Amino acid sequence: MRNVLGAPVTVLACLVTALATAPPATAASHRRAGADPAVVRIETGLVRGALHAKYRLFQGIPYAAPPVGALRWGSPRPAAAWTGVRAATRPGPACAQVMDFIGDKPSTAEDCLYLNVTTPRHAAAKLPVMVWIHGGGFLGGSGAIYGAERLAAEGDVMVVTFNYRLNALGFLAHPALNGGPARHGSGNFGIEDQQAVLRWVRANAASFGGDPRNVTLFGESAGGMSSCVHLTAPGSRGLFQRVILQSGPCTLRWPWAPSTAGPDAETWRPKPRAQAERQAVELAAAAGCADPRTAAACLRAKPVSVLLKAVGPRGLAPAYGAGVLPQDPVRLLRSGEFAKVPVMHGIIRDEHVTFQVGFDAEAGGPIAAKDYPGVLGTFLGLDGKRTAKVIRRYPLSDYKGSTSWAMASTLTDWAWACPAVETNRLLGRHVPTYAYEFSDRTAPWFKEAPPQRYPTGAYHAGELQYLFSRAYAGRDLSPEQRRLSDDMIGYWTRFARTGDPNGDRATRWPPYDPSGGQVLSLAPGPGGIAEVNLGREHRCDFWKPLT
Repeated sequence: MRNVLGAPVTVLACLVTALATAPPATAASHRRAGADPAVVRIETGLVRGALHAKYRLFQGIPYAAPPVGALRWGSPRPAAAWTGVRAATRPGPACAQVMDFIGDKPSTAEDCLYLNVTTPRHAAAKLPVMVWIHGGGFLGGSGAIYGAERLAAEGDVMVVTFNYRLNALGFLAHPALNGGPARHGSGNFGIEDQQAVLRWVRANAASFGGDPRNVTLFGESAGGMSSCVHLTAPGSRGLFQRVILQSGPCTLRWPWAPSTAGPDAETWRPKPRAQAERQAVELAAAAGCADPRTAAACLRAKPVSVLLKAVGPRGLAPAYGAGVLPQDPVRLLRSGEFAKVPVMHGIIRDEHVTFQVGFDAEAGGPIAAKDYPGVLGTFLGLDGKRTAKVIRRYPLSDYKGSTSWAMASTLTDWAWACPAVETNRLLGRHVPTYAYEFSDRTAPWFKEAPPQRYPTGAYHAGELQYLFSRAYAGRDLSPEQRRLSDDMIGYWTRFARTGDPNGDRATRWPPYDPSGGQVLSLAPGPGGIAEVNLGREHRCDFWKPLT
């Protein structure tokens, strides 16, 4: 298994002539253009999407100018207007990446800032808008692989998916790239792209029947971490009214790889600017641009493939300390200085299995038992004595001698679940917070064959096929899993509509109580949706004195 981490149609000439004097996009202008529901007028021109029995789909709409040439490592600029009707029936290319991500292939495209809109087939005005930030460790992924058809049609919402710059082109914080086209400094171009999408939604959602004042930002993995960033980023304030964080606890503490554990561990969490700049200077040198006096011009002249190779498997993430992120988002969360909007937040019961499968594949097999204490200690950043204490609490005998299974269980608790408990507590002090754990341990695995040595469980990204209809798994959902999918779509879209996921026929989901620690477990079958104590389930009292 490979690394799992992780837009043309003619119209009447009168429409072309009218475009030159077209007013800004509004719900009223949407209705006027509505003689053909496949054609919508937005700020930059007319787009024609595809009509289906239950939904409309518009793909490959540019939300910013191509960040190429002098605009490589520049803040996003407005997309150019066009005449005539632009075909919006094919997605734009994925942003440059080397990962063979679920549903995506490696790409060297820099002209990649495109979005997709899905609405119900007969879209009413004032639909809640859900803006999806894809995952992929800030190194891979795209918006088009997530089919939002069921979410939009069954939940009666407008869904926006999109691409944002990744890897070196999105998160390289080199000092030589500050200034010029980088209006807010280097290192956070991918976050700036996400903010540009939110501004596009504010300007154009009404044209599709969406309510630009009822926007839910939701994302998974790196998309969840991005959503945490937007809770504290000054430039994101007022652009959304609710947030859903999926498998992206704001206080996540998982290093990217064992070799990077320690003071400069590469994580998905935003890192201090000084650390990000050190990493960027090293990457520039690896790309052949070591001289700081010429680094900017040198880097802009390099082919994309050279930049991607220089990054390799190292983790890149947003940087705080200036510009887009003046302060540490985690510190602001702990002090209550974040956007006061309702939040849904959750993790997956066995998060780390996905990554352990990838690590085993890259290493050519599981960790040898004799090497396990050293590898685990490096991951956790613990000395031998404390690592031995962890192994006694998670003995290999509990996992049929499988170091991979034991590692996945240990790191799920340490890196994901206990930080999720902390994130729930920090959010729940200030805003309505609905906390969950996706717990279907029979969720269909990726198209690749699942590992044979240990169960995949409820794995990282396993819940996505329950929300999005373009599933990446190797088999379809069972009838019971399909009912769970219906329930989840109901919870997610009711939250987007009102800030409360509860409905008349749904299992009640109470707001998170920091003094109790109960979250809603989401699993198929009778009694599968029920409250559990997340901290107790994942042994967080054991981890407190060790972290």
